[in-house]
Amino acid sequence: MNNNTLLPLHYGCGLLTLSILSAAAAAAGYGAGNAKIFDITHKITSQLPTFNSTNGLGHFIWLVSSIRNGSLDNASEFKLGTHTGTHVDAPGHFFQKYYEEGFDVTTLSLQTLNGPALVVEVPRNQNLTAEVMKSLNIPRGVHRVLFKTLNTDRRLMHKTEFASDYTGFRKEGAQWLVDNTDIKLVGVDYLSVAAYVDLAPTHRVFLRSREIVLVEGLNLDGIEPGKYTVHCLPLRMVGADGCPARCILTA
Repeated sequence: MNNNTLLPLHYGCGLLTLSILSAAAAAAGYGAGNAKIFDITHKITSQLPTFNSTNGLGHFIWLVSSIRNGSLDNASEFKLGTHTGTHVDAPGHFFQKYYEEGFDVTTLSLQTLNGPALVVEVPRNQNLTAEVMKSLNIPRGVHRVLFKTLNTDRRLMHKTEFASDYTGFRKEGAQWLVDNTDIKLVGVDYLSVAAYVDLAPTHRVFLRSREIVLVEGLNLDGIEPGKYTVHCLPLRMVGADGCPARCILTA
């Protein structure tokens, strides 16, 4: 019997099918057995940088029920912006029409958010222009790319003060990607996929078709360029134009 042999099980009048996994794979916690898991999600802390802020996220979670104060349990509430830390953007983020039509994070494709991915290093000290995109030679058929840039070297996501000189896509670089690649998931290592000087135009290029998913604020520390599988899951928050997400790579 192989590790994923399917066995029929009669239950009442129906027929259930159970997937039998090997003990080794179950112990590893992942069906591939020996797969390495890389957590590429930044921890949410009070020092986490937030867009256009010098003070970072600040106090975001507090106890509303405390054992120390006589309650039966510890229970907390928290308040976060929809674009906090490692997060996804929905089409409604930069298009009012899409926002009104309900194209929120619940409409993002799980098929796009999970699957084979390529991590590529961007030439340092350069924004993602059309020229830079051409130089990366990303082949057709690649649907998910995480761009590791100078942002990671500068450890910008580990600094509380927002840095407006981060590396991001210029409008023409985004348009080149849309026109010349099959990429449907774009991941970057700072709070915005778009260079600060091109915020709205770049986002609109990416989000106009509603086919491209943007994942921002990734933690690519120590991640080598190459082929991986990415898994990225935002919460199903109705009406949200973005949402923090837990993202991992497996290899």
